[in-house]
Amino acid sequence: MTDLEGVAGVLNYEDWCRPEGRCYDQARELLTAEVNAAVDGFFAGGATAVLVADGHGCGGINPGQLDPRVELLRGWPGGWPLGLEEAPYDAVAWVGQHAKSGTELAHLAHTQGFDWLDFRINGVSLGELGQFAYCAAQAGIAAIFAAGDRALTHEAAALVPGIETVAVKRGTRCGRGDHLPGAEYARHNTAAIHLAPERARREIRAGALRAARRFREQPFGRIRLQPPFERVALVRGEAGHPNLISRATHPSDVWALMNLPYVFEPME
Repeated sequence: MTDLEGVAGVLNYEDWCRPEGRCYDQARELLTAEVNAAVDGFFAGGATAVLVADGHGCGGINPGQLDPRVELLRGWPGGWPLGLEEAPYDAVAWVGQHAKSGTELAHLAHTQGFDWLDFRINGVSLGELGQFAYCAAQAGIAAIFAAGDRALTHEAAALVPGIETVAVKRGTRCGRGDHLPGAEYARHNTAAIHLAPERARREIRAGALRAARRFREQPFGRIRLQPPFERVALVRGEAGHPNLISRATHPSDVWALMNLPYVFEPME
C-alpha cells in the first residue's frame, strides 16, 4: 500500500500531492523510487510476488518507472478491504505512509482527509495504516513493514507486534492542531527534516529485506481482533459549529463495518 505524503522530499499537500501542484510529478517519481527500493528488498528477502497498490487518491505511482517484476493496482475493485480479497496474500506493507490526524511531531498527518479529527474501532485510534492493517488481520494477513515519517513508524509499532519500520523524515511542529479548520490544519505540520532521497531508498531496501527474511523465518505482524466492532469517526465542524460524530457497529466483520455509511451528527 502506498501514499504520497510520507515520502522523503515531499514538502506539502498543495504543491506536491495534487495533480495541479507544481511539484506533483517530482513527488510521484520520489514515491516510485521508494517503492522500487522496498520491492527490491522484498524480492531479495525471498518474496515471490508483489502487488503495488496506488493508495494516493489522485494517484502517486509513476507506472513507467515502476519495477517490472511487480503488478500495479490502480483504482479499487470495490470498497474495503481495498483488494485484499482478490488473492491469498501472505503479508502487507506500506511505503510513503503518513501518521494519523492529530499526531504530535508528524509531517502532513491526517486521516482520510484534513477535515477528520479521529477514527476509532473499539476505542483504538486508527490512521490509514491501521484501518488497512485491521482489514488485513481479518483475512489472516500479517503486516510486516512500514516506511514514512517517524511519527508514522511509532504509530505502526504501537499497533502491530514486531513490524519492521523505516523513518525517512521527522516532523518538527508541535501541537495536535485539533482546534484548526481543515484548510489550516493541512498547512499545520509541513515542517520536517528529511533524509536525502538516495539514503531513504537504501534504508527502505534494507528494512524491507529484514522484514521479508524475518517473516520467512518466523511469521510476525498479526493483529488480534476482538468482535463485536464499533466504529467512531470524528470530523471538524465548520466555523462556529460543533465537531461532528458518526457511530456504527457490526457484530463480527471489520470489512462490513468499514463499508457502512457515515451519518454525522453534532457532538454534544
